[in-house]
Amino acid sequence: MTRPQFASRQIGEYIVTALSDGNMAASLDLLVGVDSVDAGEIQRQAGIGDAGNIHINGYLIRGKGRTILVDSGTGGLNNAGGLLQQNLVAVGVCPEEIDTILLTHAHPDHIGGLLDAEAQPVFTRAKVYIHPLEVEHWLDNDKQQRAVERVQRIFALVRRTLNAYQPAVEMLNDSEVAPGIRPVSLPGHTPGHTGFRIDSQGQSLLIWGDIVHYPHIQTAHPDASIAFDIDPAQAEATRTALLAQVVDENLLIAGMHFGAQGFAHILPAGDGYRVAYLEE
Repeated sequence: MTRPQFASRQIGEYIVTALSDGNMAASLDLLVGVDSVDAGEIQRQAGIGDAGNIHINGYLIRGKGRTILVDSGTGGLNNAGGLLQQNLVAVGVCPEEIDTILLTHAHPDHIGGLLDAEAQPVFTRAKVYIHPLEVEHWLDNDKQQRAVERVQRIFALVRRTLNAYQPAVEMLNDSEVAPGIRPVSLPGHTPGHTGFRIDSQGQSLLIWGDIVHYPHIQTAHPDASIAFDIDPAQAEATRTALLAQVVDENLLIAGMHFGAQGFAHILPAGDGYRVAYLEE
């Protein structure tokens, strides 16, 4: 039986594979700072048929005796995504083989796959790394009580998930989480939003989480924020600074809402930038 092909890149001693979790239905009206008609035209020019759909990726990192998963997809929550676990098995990795989960942040399309239908851990042997500011935010009772009902459900999911994985939950700091892999603080989308940078044998990759939800639109218009951003101004500042940095470094990028191609360079284009996906 032939295994399905997923976009992968060798980064020094690590193989990084983009695992699609599928799509979630959304609307360009969620964007602030760009006209929805202009945004739709950018999507069409990029060949995206359903302009509002948001694609979801997780990333598998293998090497140096480690099997690491960055984010877990939705687990099928809210009738979105839910394909990551079967795609993980499709590349020959069982959930029990994952030794480390790195979380970019705690929105449902990133942590939903951590629990099964009985609210039990899917990745029974993994340590789970998350930024302390992320935990602080979602465990804040005052913030939970002030939140709208939809966001209150996220608070409940985060708490349920953290409780289920104790005592395997670890707080991120400036230290490497594996040789050559370190967290990069990228706040704004959420307080503890985190990227993960791999530097190995002269090669580098930054998995930048949710710096963009609509890659073509938000690179062309870095000031365009999305309604999911907890601090839109900080998210914009982080995105603007990071886009300039990755262009300056010619750094390879992976993103949770990139297309299934999974990996891209960011190139200057007019007053903004453009996504140049790497094709197999």
